[in-house]
Amino acid sequence: MRLLLPLAVLAMLCLMPQHLTAQGMDNLEDNDFAEFEDFDDDEFVMGETNQAGQQSAGSAPGAADSRQGSEPPAKGQSKSAAQDSEDFMEIDDDQVDDDGIVEDEDSEFEHFQDEEEFEGFANTIGDQDEVRQGEPVGKHAEPKLTIPKVPIHFRTHWDSYWMEMLMLAGLMAYFANYLVGNKKNSAIANQWLSLHRSLLEDNFALVGDDGKKETEGSTFSFNKESESVYTLWCSGRTCCEGMLVELKMIKRQDLVSLIAGIMKPVQDQLHIKVELSPDSMDNFVLCVASRKQATKMFKELNDLNKFCCLVSKADEKYGIPGFALLSEIAEVSASILDGRVVAALNKYSHLIDYIHLSDQYSGPIQQEDPNQLKRPEVKRILHCGFNVPVKGDLEEMKPLLILVFYLMDRVRRYKLSKEAKAKSDKNRAAVEEEFMKSTHQARAEAAALRREEKRKAEKEKILAEEDPEKQRRWEKKEQKRQLKKQAPKMKQLSIKAL
Repeated sequence: MRLLLPLAVLAMLCLMPQHLTAQGMDNLEDNDFAEFEDFDDDEFVMGETNQAGQQSAGSAPGAADSRQGSEPPAKGQSKSAAQDSEDFMEIDDDQVDDDGIVEDEDSEFEHFQDEEEFEGFANTIGDQDEVRQGEPVGKHAEPKLTIPKVPIHFRTHWDSYWMEMLMLAGLMAYFANYLVGNKKNSAIANQWLSLHRSLLEDNFALVGDDGKKETEGSTFSFNKESESVYTLWCSGRTCCEGMLVELKMIKRQDLVSLIAGIMKPVQDQLHIKVELSPDSMDNFVLCVASRKQATKMFKELNDLNKFCCLVSKADEKYGIPGFALLSEIAEVSASILDGRVVAALNKYSHLIDYIHLSDQYSGPIQQEDPNQLKRPEVKRILHCGFNVPVKGDLEEMKPLLILVFYLMDRVRRYKLSKEAKAKSDKNRAAVEEEFMKSTHQARAEAAALRREEKRKAEKEKILAEEDPEKQRRWEKKEQKRQLKKQAPKMKQLSIKAL
């Protein structure tokens, strides 16, 4: 037993180094970077030593020299420091090798000094042997730009200003035409008035009143609406409220309009509009016009479109070749177009454009407006349109004014028969009914709005009286009205006894 105890202690001492060695190998296998740890520690220690040495050297160089003289370093320390410095220098060399190579700055612009870089440049600037004074021989001279001195040249020929001359000539022609055209239109208006003045004075008490001047009596002069439109108002005659004479002439003062008139010829026109008295004309609509003008008026005027129709073969029936007839009642056409009127239409067919008689005249056709609750106001009118003679013979137009006065008297004396009057009333009732149907919804909305406003005013009046009894009765009445309004409507059927 005494021998076993020392042997066991000896065996344990022998196994302990092997166990420690195996444990170290296991740690080395687990850590892949364990072999570099010693190197990093040495480098870190060396770096700290160098920094400390630099600081001590910078702070106290004299003390360092004294220590070096008094205490020489040991051999082991000097050898280890030399090895560390060699290792450090090797690491710096490796880092330098990894850096990029820096090119020389002069090599970047070498192509500018190459003589063959720009081919043909020497030929453009002259001979290659020519050099500037004070410059090296290797450099070529730059090109010299010489600007010739051009003297200022003043043009003295009128041919150079042909565009300006044309513009001035055009302006002068325009202003000259304006003066001449304005004077000619004014002369035509004055000539017409001088020829028809006696006839106008015999039929009207006032001639030439524009409604603006405060002077009493006739002025016997046209009102100049524009350079090409002149108007004359006449009043003071039986069976009419007044007569407006409107003279529409070509825009002779406008050179552009004259040039356009060459492409599409137009004529001067005289429009006479007579507003008849309410009791001087029965209910009928009639229009005699040239074919082109009749089609245009039928499409544009409301009364002709609603009441009239085109009479077929009117030139054969009534002996008016070249004219179209729009009539509401056949009886009226035969009565108005008597022998005297037909003779005037045939004789002055080149001057008469249209004759329009209507008791429902409301102007041109308007677009349907849902908010319009009333029909437009209608008038009893006699409209006549005449063409002014091209040659300017205004004396030829005097019978046309006499024809207008004859038609005024003829319409005043004419009375419809019972059948014609019944037909006329029926046509007007149909037009009125059509208008009421088209505006039924708008009128219903307007009536509902009026009822609502009336009810609101009544409520405000009751609340303002501060009488609780009246308020209670009004609320009860309003509640009954609402219940009656919400109740379903029922129709009553009457059954006759057998």
